[in-house]
Amino acid sequence: MFERVGSTLDVAHGRAAAGAPTGTLVIAHEQTAGRGRNGRRWSSARGHGVWLTLIEHPDPGALDLLALRIGMAAARALEPFAATSIGVKWPNDLYLDHRKLAGTLVEARWREAALEWVAVGFGVNVLAATDQPNAAGLTANTLRLDVLTVLVPALRAATKATGPLTQDEVAEYDSRDMARGRRCTEPVRGIVRGISATGSLVVERGDAIVEVRSGSLVLE
Repeated sequence: MFERVGSTLDVAHGRAAAGAPTGTLVIAHEQTAGRGRNGRRWSSARGHGVWLTLIEHPDPGALDLLALRIGMAAARALEPFAATSIGVKWPNDLYLDHRKLAGTLVEARWREAALEWVAVGFGVNVLAATDQPNAAGLTANTLRLDVLTVLVPALRAATKATGPLTQDEVAEYDSRDMARGRRCTEPVRGIVRGISATGSLVVERGDAIVEVRSGSLVLE
């Protein structure tokens, strides 16, 4: 546990490089340089949330699906602390009432073709930041320790999954998908139709259905 760090992801990578074992957990009360996908900044003020990174060694063949599985596992774990159902947004965010509640960032380190370790960064707003109108928080009086107690086992279990998404996983994702049926402008223009078993975003473009494996989803 750290009082204050730049990013728990950076600390975790340093620990993993020094030989830290699978399951090592890095937690901070505050991050000054928390980050999300594509270099975006993740606000992580002291006492406002749970900011953590796990060191794991998942199945390399399922690495592309890890952020999706982490999201679903976290949604299930956090829902008892939420006022309503928690939605997911491809590929790595959780939403509550159309406001961002949590996000994950998975960073892998390789030595040639061998996966050395994966750092699973996760941040959740327990309290919604008052200066961020698009941020959601959990219900009043939720304790960060209670969130941490249920969240870490859920995330660790998600890293153990192998192979493509099962039919049940795709169905669960569809039931939480806040983007399904909505128009998007990125990574391609069209109407979001869900995800595939390989984790691709499925978009309807006129008479064609396309699957997109990378990028960020931007809704109209």
